[in-house]
Amino acid sequence: MKKLFLFLFSVLAIQGFSQQRLTLTDAINQALKNSYDIQLAQNSLDISTINNSAGVAGGLPTVTAAANDNETITSINQKFPDPTRDTKRSNVGSNNLTANVTASILLYNGLRVQATRERLDQLEKQNQQLLASQVQNTIAAVMAKYYDVVRQQYFLQALDRTIEVSRQKLTILEVRKEVGVANNADIFQAQLDLNANLQAKQTQFLAIDLAKTDLLNLIFLKPADQPVLIKDTIIIDRTLRLDSVRSHLSENPLVVAQQQQIHINELLQKEAKAASYPTLRATTGFNLSSQSSAAGFILLNQSYGPFIGLNLQIPIYNGSIVKKQQQVAGINTRSAKTIYDNLLLDYETGAVKTYQAYTNTLEQLKTERENFKLSQQLLDLITQKFELGNATIIDVKQAQQSFENTSYRLINLSYTAKLAEIELKRLSSKLSF
Repeated sequence: MKKLFLFLFSVLAIQGFSQQRLTLTDAINQALKNSYDIQLAQNSLDISTINNSAGVAGGLPTVTAAANDNETITSINQKFPDPTRDTKRSNVGSNNLTANVTASILLYNGLRVQATRERLDQLEKQNQQLLASQVQNTIAAVMAKYYDVVRQQYFLQALDRTIEVSRQKLTILEVRKEVGVANNADIFQAQLDLNANLQAKQTQFLAIDLAKTDLLNLIFLKPADQPVLIKDTIIIDRTLRLDSVRSHLSENPLVVAQQQQIHINELLQKEAKAASYPTLRATTGFNLSSQSSAAGFILLNQSYGPFIGLNLQIPIYNGSIVKKQQQVAGINTRSAKTIYDNLLLDYETGAVKTYQAYTNTLEQLKTERENFKLSQQLLDLITQKFELGNATIIDVKQAQQSFENTSYRLINLSYTAKLAEIELKRLSSKLSF
């Protein structure tokens, strides 16, 4: 057991490449740095942060400037009671210039600005939670794939032990043949067993390489450029308790984000309701108007000066649009509550099922560790007896198979328990590295 869990082994480097040590912390940091999903979540957060302002909510004054300058050429034919004032000219140039600067501020619109401002704030907080959720999901995915590589390497270590026994068995038979106490059939069978073990080892090398490639893809590294060496062991946190996990489910970022969605929809209801209230605005500014003509009754007319005023809009009837918008917003709020309840129930169910698997696997591990120790002792004993001539080649092969089977079960149970631990911590938002 100590050989399996305390001593770490390394995989030979691919010829022509130097391998780089990759720890779990390195893998997670690399994934968090380069994850496309995290980048998209961060972009959404940045957008909501930019939009979270009083100006976007409509609570700040607006200032606009406008100018219009028209130059025209006209023909004038004017007659007056006094004939001496009559004017008749062609191609008369005239100019009409208007300009103004206007400032407007909203004084009241049924508290819609306040509701919008709060909704924008909630959207920013919601995107923070969604980003945190994506971070937790990324960490969980990397940890699962990283420990899968470790698991595959443990399988290789178990194969190395059986190959060692197969080589020893073949050597003993060859020595016996030299003294005339062994036949070719046993040697052929021993060589076949060794070849099968070596082939299984090559297959396991492929499984390790594939697992590493998946891990590198998950952390956005190119496999061909980044051959890696992983030395680690599977250590299980046995302190998890279901009550603690369930009590922290409400802290899960996705659950919190859905709870915030309920509040966001309630604020949308307030915004829709505010549209049925009067809107009062104050305006002020400066106007300039200038009209000039080369001929005619008025040669120059200019006016300019500041102004101030109030604008009141009272909605009377708009086809019941506002009422329908309120009804739709109310339905969306109920839907958000339903989604929240369903999500929390799914998380509760998932936590209970995962914890059941977690505790059951830990119990199985106790028995499987004892089985592993016994299989080691049996393999050592049968190997010694075979060396002394008190056991057959079949006895050795059965002992090897028992050792391989118990090793695989122990490794798989350890990995399964680790996955359950990762999921429980992810659900309760306690996953760290």
